[in-house]
Amino acid sequence: MAVRRISPVLAVAVTLALAAAVFAGWSCWSWYQAAHDDSAAYARARDQALAAGEQAVQNMNTLDHGDLAHGLDLWEASTTGDLHSQLVQGRADFAKQVQQAQTVTTARVLSGAVTELDERAGRANVMIALRITVQTPKAQPATKESRMLGELTRTAGGWKLSALGQAPMGDSTPSAP
Repeated sequence: MAVRRISPVLAVAVTLALAAAVFAGWSCWSWYQAAHDDSAAYARARDQALAAGEQAVQNMNTLDHGDLAHGLDLWEASTTGDLHSQLVQGRADFAKQVQQAQTVTTARVLSGAVTELDERAGRANVMIALRITVQTPKAQPATKESRMLGELTRTAGGWKLSALGQAPMGDSTPSAP
């Protein structure tokens, strides 16, 4: 019986094909694990909260006296809880003040970050840096940069602002001599 020798080229080709198949299988498994990892889901939730927070804070700092009803509707649509209730209750008085002042306020998000996220409780905290421009009929536009702290609550309609305030800027207490 004659022993048949395998050609070296065929042996190398089979070995490379087998190695490629093993690598492809390992790559698919690694990708699947990464796509279904808890940290990936957490990152998606964080990104969704940040996007909603940035938009809501921008909405709350943008208002045109010429399109006041739409702007105030947007404020209400961006909020929930006590903040939403305060806006609804004070809407008429605030609208009167804005109409009398004839201001146009626009905000642009410079940067933002989620400072805390509790997915189970449906709560997140954000810090948003804005450039706010206020224009009145008889003055040059005034621009300032501001940092806002917001608390978000997850609702059936997505993340909404439940609290909003100015972030402290630096140390306000005098230093000791």
